[in-house]
Amino acid sequence: MYDKFAPLLEQAITEPGIVSEAYRRFHRFSIGNQILAAVQLHQRDLPLSPIASFNRWKELGRSVCKGQKAISLWMPLTVKRRDKDDSSGDFGDTGEVFTVFKLAPRWFSLEQTEGEDYIEPVESLQWDAEAALAALDITLEHFDLMDGNVQGYAVRRRIAVSPLAEYPHKTRFHEIAHVVLGHTLESDCHDAASMPRSLQEVEAEGVAFLLCSILDLPGRDESRGYIQSWLEGGQLPEKSAQRIFGVSQKILEAGRPGDREAVTQ
Repeated sequence: MYDKFAPLLEQAITEPGIVSEAYRRFHRFSIGNQILAAVQLHQRDLPLSPIASFNRWKELGRSVCKGQKAISLWMPLTVKRRDKDDSSGDFGDTGEVFTVFKLAPRWFSLEQTEGEDYIEPVESLQWDAEAALAALDITLEHFDLMDGNVQGYAVRRRIAVSPLAEYPHKTRFHEIAHVVLGHTLESDCHDAASMPRSLQEVEAEGVAFLLCSILDLPGRDESRGYIQSWLEGGQLPEKSAQRIFGVSQKILEAGRPGDREAVTQ
């Protein structure tokens, strides 16, 4: 079982097709949970079909078959931070709250149930770049650099994409990610081939890979290669994996029409 985000992201990067396949079936869940559900169903040799809780299937006129084991998804828990008083040794609330994620085994797939016929509509893939930029308060400006090696850049809350970029949509996701991830708050980001292979670049390209995979856009193989090259055989920190999933979700929702429902990160 994947109890951390980093191994799940690594599998998504190394197994082509798993991200887009999971999104089409589990679009009502967050990106991390979409992939997590797909992985668990594949491990059990079950097809990617609608999932719901025990009670939800009951409401839909179906019941979970005897002996079936639930799949687990991440659920957010709000926790109050407690500090120890050095003088008394007692713990007290600091008033600070934060969110942690816990795996909860509550969901069953359609094949694990029986009863009335059920067909869930498959989500169409729609994403509007202008709407996303407006929602995220990011400005797309004219690309004015002369360096032909630069695909795009991000400056504070402004981005630009080179008209010569091989995959302009991937570059746009990459630069948007730099802004949303907070990389441009301290310094400007110019994505040239000569740049140091930093964790910031891995995070931004990780977001670009997930979004291109979900929206079935080209450039995923190149993105996968860049990520693996920047990691240089190292492991992606768990915190970075969480940021990649969270920011991908935020950018996706910013450009999607209508209300979105995400169970957790």
